[in-house]
Amino acid sequence: MSVADPPVPGARKPESASPAVPACPSLTGLRFAAAGLVFAFHSSLTSSPVTAGQPVNLFADPAVAVPYTEVLNTSGFAAVSFFFVLSGFVLAWSHRPGEPGRSFVRRRLLKIYPNHAVVWAAAMLLFAGATTPVSRWLPNLLLVQSFSPDPGASISVNSPSWSLCSELLFYLVFPLLIGPVARIPERWLWPAAGLVAAAVAAVALLVQFAAPGGPAAAGSPSTAQFWLGYFFPPTRLPDFLLGMLIARIVRTGRWRVGIGWSLLAFAACYALSLLLPPVFRFDAAMIASLGLLVGSFASADVRGARTGGLRSRPMVWLGEVSFAFYLCQGIVLLYGRTLIGGRQFSTPVAIVVLIGFFLATVLAGWLLHVAVERPVMRRWGRRPRPLRAGLPAA
Repeated sequence: MSVADPPVPGARKPESASPAVPACPSLTGLRFAAAGLVFAFHSSLTSSPVTAGQPVNLFADPAVAVPYTEVLNTSGFAAVSFFFVLSGFVLAWSHRPGEPGRSFVRRRLLKIYPNHAVVWAAAMLLFAGATTPVSRWLPNLLLVQSFSPDPGASISVNSPSWSLCSELLFYLVFPLLIGPVARIPERWLWPAAGLVAAAVAAVALLVQFAAPGGPAAAGSPSTAQFWLGYFFPPTRLPDFLLGMLIARIVRTGRWRVGIGWSLLAFAACYALSLLLPPVFRFDAAMIASLGLLVGSFASADVRGARTGGLRSRPMVWLGEVSFAFYLCQGIVLLYGRTLIGGRQFSTPVAIVVLIGFFLATVLAGWLLHVAVERPVMRRWGRRPRPLRAGLPAA
């Protein structure tokens, strides 16, 4: 474990001097690890968003079920924040000056919307259509549901799709942000990243003490706090901006944090978050460590350093299907849980059933990836001159 990564070869050259964008396959593998954390979080829920009051947690033994929920309580929050930081990183890392904003937004919509529409339709047919009013399913279809303060709107139909509202906002503002971010002097990149991380903490403080229903007790934020602190897309913009700044730091050769230290920082922040009110678990407690993770693994990829098997073919393959895997969780895990009557099992049986749900979600994600996502992107989503393969799909 080194305190600092060695400088990137060719460091301090102008960013435009690089003829090609280095691939970051470890971030692709890491993306699936984050999607797996979301799955783990959903599997620990004591009440399903699909069938209220019915537990998703499979463990009948309270000695296992309670700590399982407590430890994983923050994993979904951490993973979503990671996705948002990674999205900003990837888009800034692969940006080509001069690309029209309209072309960029069209490609990003092609990346997320066909998958979303297919899973939305499946969820409506299987379970949501009979109970979801048009005032909720239509915003979900249009990916604007998280802008609504209606507590049931954000997790309506296919509940994991709420995060796509934030992603869509990121895509719309990226053409406006990339110019100012690219003009920040190199020596000010780290301070700028620190200011953005501080802005995330400031948002959490405002939500904790100024939002209706606050301050929140441990484990029980108000409806307004949950919406403003977690679901509302504008409050997640700093995550995305942090990723953009980290991309520039790595590209300019100013990254000095090693993988070992970034993992230690993440573990420490995760443990700390379990002791904090939930408003701070949503984002603020771990945002800095998540930025360090993205930057340290990207820097390692550029240098060709080891990244613990994340560049292996299986992990890269899993990373490529991770977006579809993420979207399919609402149907396979949450709805699938209702098909077995909400039963809970002895610990060995629960583990087997949980593994079965996980593998079924991987299979569903792969099918969605090969039948929808990949054909759409190959047909309509390519740039005239594609970048090198290996970048994680934002």
